[in-house]
Amino acid sequence: MAELLDDAPPVVLHTRVRDLPWHTPFKWLKLALGDIRATPTGLLFYGSAFVAMGWAIRGLFGYAPEHTMTLVTAFLLAGPFICLGLYEISRRHETVDKVKLLPTLTALRINASGISLFAIILALLVAGWMRVSVVVFALFFTDDIPSVAVMLTPKFLLQPDNMTFMIIWLGSGALFALLTFALSVVSIPIMLDRDADTFNALFASVRVCLANPVCMLTWGAIIVLIVLAGFALWGVGVALTVPLVGHATWHAYRALIE
Repeated sequence: MAELLDDAPPVVLHTRVRDLPWHTPFKWLKLALGDIRATPTGLLFYGSAFVAMGWAIRGLFGYAPEHTMTLVTAFLLAGPFICLGLYEISRRHETVDKVKLLPTLTALRINASGISLFAIILALLVAGWMRVSVVVFALFFTDDIPSVAVMLTPKFLLQPDNMTFMIIWLGSGALFALLTFALSVVSIPIMLDRDADTFNALFASVRVCLANPVCMLTWGAIIVLIVLAGFALWGVGVALTVPLVGHATWHAYRALIE
């Protein structure tokens, strides 16, 4: 019986959460740069995959601005799952100096059931946001929908109806983003590192946000700014920005969970 208890996975729900100052996320980014320098092949492979995803969105849905903007923001919501391999690189760096890329491609197998269920929950949130986003576009634009470039011009944004559209669209997106962020900020790293089940990981992630509201808001804002900056640079910038956020997320988990 003692052996069975020793082999049981830890109960993450009762794990202590650290209280960190607001500026701590900048330290996570610095540590993430160390991971990138140590395993540049990870940046090359995963970064290229993210760029390909961005170009695919632009190529397939460039004719439909409502889909392009929705999918770009959905990319942010799906980030915790698509960065799985990057978390594994950072995890392996803690025990070995040189990390091989190939084993990180199958990181899902470490906790397949827990991470797969989390991916389903994440997919439902992304699908919900995409439906809400398309409905908001349909309510405000009955004729031709302006291009993304036009939507970002001051002339468009300063019109009263367009301002109302942007407030509602961004507000509804922010609600989905906050919910997704609270549920996922450290969920997958916990499942990778401690073989935790999905719901214990989700509860721990929410506890992290409740214990560190200012620090987490700072971290969330940094993620949004960094990733959107990557998309703004013709999509090529995500080759660096998304891996940077992925590695930093692992260090966030290490810093936040005792």
